Amino acid sequence: MNMQSRPDGAKKTIEPILLPVEGMTCASCVRRVEKAVAAVPGVEQSAVNFATETLSVTPGAGFSAEALLEAIDKAGYEARAETLVLEVEDMTCASCVSRVEKALKTVPAVETASVNLATGEAVVKVLGGVSAVPALAAAVAKAGYAVRLSGGDGGAQASGQGGASHDVPGEATSSAHSASSAGQAVDGREIRREKEISALKRDFLVALVLTLPLFIMEMGGHLYPPLHHQLMQVFPGNTLYYLQFALATAVLAGPGRRFYLKGIPALVRLAPDMNALVAIGTGAAYLYSVVTTFAPGLLPEAARHVYYEAATVIVSLILLGRLLEARAKGRTGAAIRKLAGLQAKTARVERDGQTRDVPLSEVKLGDVVVVRPGERIPVDGRVIDGASAVDEAMISGEPIPVEKSVGATVIGGTVNGSGSFRFEATGVGSDMMLSRIIRMVQEAQGAKLPIQKLVDEVTAWFVPAVIGVAVFTFLIWLIFGPEPAYTHGLVAAVAVLIIACPCAMGLATPTSIMVGTGRAAELGVLFRKGEALQSLSQIDWVVMDKTGTITAGRPDVTEIVTAKGFDEAEVLRLTASLEARSEHPLADAIVRAAEAQGMALASVETVEAVAGFGVTGMVEGRRVAAGADRFMVRLGVMPHGLSPLVGEMPGRAEGDFSSGSLSDQRPLPNEGRGADATASLQAALTRLADEGASPLYVAIDGKLAAAIAVADPIKETSAAAIAALKARGLKLMMVTGDNRRTAEAVAKKAGIDAVVAEVLPEGKVSAIKALQAKGESVAFVGDGINDAPALATADAGVAIGTGTDVAIESADVVLVGGDLMGALHAIELSDRVIGNIRQNLFWAFGYNVALIPVAAGLLYPFFGLTFSPMLGAAAMGLSSVFVLTNALRLRTAKVTG
Repeated sequence: MNMQSRPDGAKKTIEPILLPVEGMTCASCVRRVEKAVAAVPGVEQSAVNFATETLSVTPGAGFSAEALLEAIDKAGYEARAETLVLEVEDMTCASCVSRVEKALKTVPAVETASVNLATGEAVVKVLGGVSAVPALAAAVAKAGYAVRLSGGDGGAQASGQGGASHDVPGEATSSAHSASSAGQAVDGREIRREKEISALKRDFLVALVLTLPLFIMEMGGHLYPPLHHQLMQVFPGNTLYYLQFALATAVLAGPGRRFYLKGIPALVRLAPDMNALVAIGTGAAYLYSVVTTFAPGLLPEAARHVYYEAATVIVSLILLGRLLEARAKGRTGAAIRKLAGLQAKTARVERDGQTRDVPLSEVKLGDVVVVRPGERIPVDGRVIDGASAVDEAMISGEPIPVEKSVGATVIGGTVNGSGSFRFEATGVGSDMMLSRIIRMVQEAQGAKLPIQKLVDEVTAWFVPAVIGVAVFTFLIWLIFGPEPAYTHGLVAAVAVLIIACPCAMGLATPTSIMVGTGRAAELGVLFRKGEALQSLSQIDWVVMDKTGTITAGRPDVTEIVTAKGFDEAEVLRLTASLEARSEHPLADAIVRAAEAQGMALASVETVEAVAGFGVTGMVEGRRVAAGADRFMVRLGVMPHGLSPLVGEMPGRAEGDFSSGSLSDQRPLPNEGRGADATASLQAALTRLADEGASPLYVAIDGKLAAAIAVADPIKETSAAAIAALKARGLKLMMVTGDNRRTAEAVAKKAGIDAVVAEVLPEGKVSAIKALQAKGESVAFVGDGINDAPALATADAGVAIGTGTDVAIESADVVLVGGDLMGALHAIELSDRVIGNIRQNLFWAFGYNVALIPVAAGLLYPFFGLTFSPMLGAAAMGLSSVFVLTNALRLRTAKVTG
């Protein structure tokens, strides 16, 4: 779309770029913007419409979208390039990625373009948003590919920088619609990918069935000489060649047609790719064989051989490689669909003095929303009436519900507990936290990944180099070769093309991936995306979540510290009997601890819940009270200042204990009389604080009886796995939404030095990006919904298999056993697989480099020896056997533990 001359001398028509400009308030603003834009190189015409707050720019030679945005910014106003996600068809290698990116960047309105081979998508920052799609599609079509806007017709996934959205035609304006559109877009991609895999599988099987008899007829005679004579008796004269011709033609015209349809146009555009190399190699072998079959007089008698089996074997094996690669790319849509499924469908809103259910898309900022027990909170907001405990594990990753009362913030998609409340909507549509999480996962999954980079980079120069060597070989033989020079030159050129056929190159990576991932599966490590093998082998940092990753993810009773005169077992039994009336996770931990010891719980009478403090009741005639430290202070059995954990205990809903504020409570008259009885607990409580435990205090018959420590315990294998990772020279970091004191206590126990605590999902992503900005490669290990953006952002995402489906679908690697040791195994296997791939590639390219000169005739001047295309086919076959055999060694790869 740049100003270029057509063959007839006419210039192309340049469509103006229309983009919104923010911050203009008067006519003088219009003049300043127009003046700033006019000074930008490459701007031929520009005009500002103050009424619509838009800028129209006609680009010319040298135009830069980045320079335009910078000029507007310096003038004191703001314009944004919108982000579009385009689906790209027919990409097969890194050279395709490079061509598509270059084509997109020829469109003047494009600021940046990044193409992802793994997802088949291009993420483009472009001025004008969806209005630029026709120009983008036209530019890419010239490069030989096709693009469509992600989500189909009108399904734009476009957003401004910084997370702000712009209203564009077809863009979803609500989170529900956004999530639905995202899910539909992913569904479409998955359907197309399944069709591609199905077509590859069908073509491979057809090619295999047709190739096997060909291979046996031709190569069997070399292994068992009598077979050749027997075949000649069955198929006299040229009949055997005619049969082989028919089979080979069926393979190349059927399953192998895809290589010619893509490779030949690439050659015409002077941009050969892997398809072109396959087309040249198989085409050369096939055409040479056709000449031998139907016009043998054109060739010397010694060179009259057919290589039909070489052409068909090449097609079959490359199709197998393509099939394995397509499957290894994994599925990216399930994570978005599951995230979208967390969104409530409707909201109960108060309007016009009535409460009614409305579709989520109709919820507006400022609406008063009513949430009943057990419901999913529809949008983000601030509580204005009522109280409850809300399960925010999908956001924070922490299993303990969070107390919500007047003034507290609530997050759309989280689940309400047993209480009810009303809240004011403060975040709807794309501004919701859940929508942001969905957007982060989409953006991270659309990032560029290093898949078969080495193969594609070498192939970029290898293909034209081989073609050039073949042409040069033919000319040298034609000029200096013995008679018949033409025939000798043709044979040598064909030998060069056959010896350079990319059979081993195509197998080098997928076979290692196939065997390596198979071995990993035996060890409980599932690689969902093949590129994770490369990413994991290059990591510098392992960043991991705390809850459910390092720890068990469920609070347990870790210790019971009793005051003098109280029995630990009796305290546990009485407390568990009282707490059996509660559904709070801490109460559940105490009940489970009692049941684990086979205790029979007693009946409870006159239960009294003190909202925000705890619960009391009569258990077997004894007055038992359980709750937070402040509850004990209120009861007068604990003096102020005893517990070092005051204020850190997770909250409870009404009827449960909590560490709620006592600023509006008056202490009971007998406060402080338990000082002597509790002095012995001070040292134990300090130690529990250092270990990050939360205490439940128990009073029996008016005396402080015990402190029951409840904590999320570290998994048995976590410390060993972390030590092994550090021994490999990797740097470790823990990021969590939990409070800093608990996080540091867990990190110290597990052996991790770097800790980032009290962060939401964006904080985890920021921690990863901060490391990546320093040039570090990062692997993230997590298990929760809140970990999905971090898993997708990291260079390699490793999900604990016992975690949520969304985390698993967002990850590159899944640990089936839910054990950190699996992360170590994944890294060890990735090192071995990548090492194996490098060996394969060295052989695949190395034998070409060594034998191409021989095939061209290097030995003829010295020894009078020429290299038959048949020997080239044999060498090619041996290289494939080597690659396969080397890859099979991974079946016995050893790991730690």
